[in-house]
Amino acid sequence: MEKVEKGLYVSVDYKGTLQNGEVFDTSNGCQPIEVQMGGGQLIAGFERELMGMSLNEKKMFTLNPEDAYGQRDESLSREFARADLPQEMEPRVGMLIALQTPEGRQMPAQITHLDDEKLSVDLNHPLAGEALNFDVTVVSVE
Repeated sequence: MEKVEKGLYVSVDYKGTLQNGEVFDTSNGCQPIEVQMGGGQLIAGFERELMGMSLNEKKMFTLNPEDAYGQRDESLSREFARADLPQEMEPRVGMLIALQTPEGRQMPAQITHLDDEKLSVDLNHPLAGEALNFDVTVVSVE
């Protein structure tokens, strides 16, 4: 029986919930997530929990923030002139927007404050500081 190992391609059905039971992501109704183990496509704690699992094995686990998206860093907030936004954009507090880094990568940011002149954004991952619960099933190992 094949076990999940580094370098293998694995498909996983999953449901991720927060401590309050809210579902933040699931493959239910979609294709299973397909990744190459060790390829850096998964958060480290999730990948570590999959290692050694067998085909059709089910598992439930919780990741602390340090093993998921890290603790919140309150220094990761920035202000921008509202005029820097595209004209057609109608920003609102709570909205996720994509900022571009000097290297050309896109980074999600959540609008936390907005007035006529400026807006403030939070650059923490939306799940930073959260413990994440997962219910997973390995559906293929290749």
